[in-house]
Amino acid sequence: MRTRHLTAADTELEFHAAKKAADAVAEEELGPHICLSWYDKGRDRESPAQASECHDDSCPIPGFVEYAMSRGGELQVEVGDRDFVFCYRPLGEFADA
Repeated sequence: MRTRHLTAADTELEFHAAKKAADAVAEEELGPHICLSWYDKGRDRESPAQASECHDDSCPIPGFVEYAMSRGGELQVEVGDRDFVFCYRPLGEFADA
């Protein structure tokens, strides 16, 4: 999965603003897309919930990234210092459904 980095203009960047910026990058790179998973470092929350539960500190890939990769994820957008991470896949054949 390729990664794009976005700098955060404000260290107190809010989730919805970060998601909106990441969605714009995904639209530019993938066209129609879906966000498969995300991580919010400040609140220590992820979606899907408990995706990293079966992972310990020795796992090189966080659970939310592994989840996206196993479902066709192609793009990871990191905002700030990994304050927020969003994983996307193109809609592909489902775009016209």
